[in-house]
Order: sequence, then C-alpha cells, then structure tokens
Amino acid sequence: MRKILVLAACTLLAVACIGCSKKEKEENNVTPEPTATAAAENNNDANNGDKADADVDAKSEGVMTYAEYMAAAMDTEVVIETYVQAKQSWWEDKATVYTQDKDGAYFLYNMACSAEDFEKLVPGTKIKVTGYKGEWSGEIEVMDATFEFVEGGASYIAPVLDVTSMLGTDELIKHQNEFVAFKGMTVEAAGKDADGNDVAFLYNWDGSGQDGNDLYFNVSLNGTTYTFTVESYLCDNTTDVYAAVKNLKIGDTVDMEGFLYWYEGVNPHITSVTVK
Repeated sequence: MRKILVLAACTLLAVACIGCSKKEKEENNVTPEPTATAAAENNNDANNGDKADADVDAKSEGVMTYAEYMAAAMDTEVVIETYVQAKQSWWEDKATVYTQDKDGAYFLYNMACSAEDFEKLVPGTKIKVTGYKGEWSGEIEVMDATFEFVEGGASYIAPVLDVTSMLGTDELIKHQNEFVAFKGMTVEAAGKDADGNDVAFLYNWDGSGQDGNDLYFNVSLNGTTYTFTVESYLCDNTTDVYAAVKNLKIGDTVDMEGFLYWYEGVNPHITSVTVK
C-alpha cells in the first residue's frame, strides 16, 4: 500500500459524545401539560436543531455537492466543503486528512498545509478544498489540493455507520472513506511467525515490519475473510487500538470502528477494536 514518508505521528480521531436525560415524576404518574415558557423553550431547541442541520448542509457558491463530486471525471478539478474527522499525517507542508459531510466522505491526500494550520484542523472543523479528483487502487481521493478555513462554519462530527451487513455487497463502496463500524467479526490467522505458527496479526502486509509499522489482521464474517489495517501514521504504537490488535487471539470475536479506506478492495483503517 502506498505510504507517505512521515516522521511525525498523527492524531487519532477523537469524538466525545455526551448524553443527558431528564426525568420528572409527578404524583399518581400524571405528567402536567407543558407551560407556555417550556413550550417556547422546546420550540427554540427544535428550531436551533433545524438551523444547525441547515448550516451543516449549506454549501457556498461554486461548491460541489457530494453527488456532483462523485459524478466528476477523474483528474478534473473539484471544489468541496467538508468537515475534518481525523488527521493521518503531515510532512513538508502537506497533510493527509479524513473528512466527511452529511452525504459522504472525502480523503484528502497530500493537501498543501502549513504546520500551523495543521494544528487547527481539529475534528469538526469546516474547510473549503480545491484539488483534483484522483484514484489509487480503487481509493477515490482529492489530490494536489489547497484549502481554506470556512469562517463561522458549522462544526460536524459524523456518526458511526454500521456497515457489517454490507460486507461482500456492491453497497459497501458507496460509503468509502466514511467513519464506520463492523460488529461481531471473527479474528482469523493473518500469517505465520518465524516458527511456522499461525499468528493473529502481521507487521506490514507481508510480516516484514516491526513494532511501529502498520498492523495487518484478518477478520471473517459468514465464511468470508477480510484484511483490516491499523495505519501507523493515523494510530501509532502508543494508541489503544494498536495495543488491542497486538493482543488479539485467533478465534476472538471483535467489534471495530474506523475509516472505510479502499485498496484493491475494502481495507479499512481501524481506529478502535473491542473484544467481545
């Protein structure tokens, strides 16, 4: 798989989800009618939610929708607005970034970016990107791009999409580069160690690497085996997911999350592994 020569480790996607709920108990389990003030507050909350959704959906003049981007011919210029989800790497004023809007995802490869601006590309940040649509071994990406921050733009973190049931179908590729989940998959042998014993993961695709390199591991569902990757520039050997994959055992059942990267077929960049 193509790799960028990067000396600095990159940040793992960090999404914080805070949930709260309020319960009120009245005598005899009777819920009172909402007051005019409460009704107005509820109305305002709904309107604010609608406004936030509208802001996320909004595109500036001359900016493509996701459908228009996907319909564009290869090697043509594209202009998109999208939201940072995670940063893979930065080197020599070039950044590789996972981004997404409410309609689809965009992989920005080697985008011109200063070190100062790279620090500002935190998850949720809205950016306008101008570049060229390209393809590498099945992976659709934006290449040779420049970007600008969208001042006052809404923030957006994409919810995880469970694509387990789409494995092995033509539907899966429609979600390329999105933040996705795979559930209830079984760890299979990834290869053999120096003594000829089956192992659950390899350093690099062929076992030629060492600690700190990409991790490759196989998981199966309904009799079909797939190769998943921990991309070391995205999740290095200090991260929880890197340690989790190193501790996998053949036969484990796992739930996973990550970005639906493509390389000669589905090859997700995994950011979370949980053994059930």
